[in-house]
Amino acid sequence: MITASSLVKKFGDFAAVDGLNLQINKGECFGLLGPNGAGKSTFIGMTYGTVQRTGGDLKVFGYDPKTHYREIKRRMGVVTQENALDESLTVFENMIIYCAFIGVPKDERKKRVEELLEYMNLMHKKDMPIIALSGGMKRRLVFVRALLGKPELLILDEPTTGLDPAVRHLLWGKVKELHSQGTTIVLTTHYMHEAEVLCDRLVIMNKGVVAGHGSPKELIHQHAPGYVGIFSLDHQKQIHQIVETNKSYSLTEDTSGIYIRTNSLDELTALHTKNNLTPLQIRPSNLEDVFLKLTGQELSADA
Repeated sequence: MITASSLVKKFGDFAAVDGLNLQINKGECFGLLGPNGAGKSTFIGMTYGTVQRTGGDLKVFGYDPKTHYREIKRRMGVVTQENALDESLTVFENMIIYCAFIGVPKDERKKRVEELLEYMNLMHKKDMPIIALSGGMKRRLVFVRALLGKPELLILDEPTTGLDPAVRHLLWGKVKELHSQGTTIVLTTHYMHEAEVLCDRLVIMNKGVVAGHGSPKELIHQHAPGYVGIFSLDHQKQIHQIVETNKSYSLTEDTSGIYIRTNSLDELTALHTKNNLTPLQIRPSNLEDVFLKLTGQELSADA
């Protein structure tokens, strides 16, 4: 579906994407993760022709976006970071206008819009002006817009940033439905749990290159196996002394606390009971731990 080979995009002397190689297969949900400035949005822009590459090869549906961006856009839907809805118009008017823009036949527009509004639980807001919608409703409407052309490939660029958990879970359910129907999905997100829930495979990008690649389970097993205990910074001196005498423990820390990783839950339990330490949390390692290890940066929800 998408193939990149030695893909490069430079802005002056800065390489936003630096020799990227990846393949996104038909029918899978593929994640692009990484800190701000990692090159995710630049890569997405190159796939549909809004950003021109500096070097390397890129194919989408077998086409080069430099020369066949119209053919690509006809088969692609994009949930952009910004909603970009006309707030002076109603929900229905916005979608009808977009149907005309992407070439949906006139006699099919009303039915298609209403079907998708129903699908995204927005039919009751059909005649509501955009300005009166909540943030979650606007985000769901951007999904409607992306699906109007019946895309084979759906790009989700930070689709749930800033949404409350209820709306986020609703959108996850819709993404899973689309995936099960055979739609190929490319997801960029700062929410590691979102990537674990939705993605078949993913890459973690950092400074324009791939720092890690695989399924969520493979990446956790490879880079951050075991369990994590999170402790208060009040115990910093004591914990550092413990870790210095036991090299099997892995320690990281930031402003939120001290993170100790062990291979087994029993080992972690013994650590805190023997030393009379009360953990803030004990949990299995997850994709967030992989992200922090591979990028050396804290997570951010700021796109």
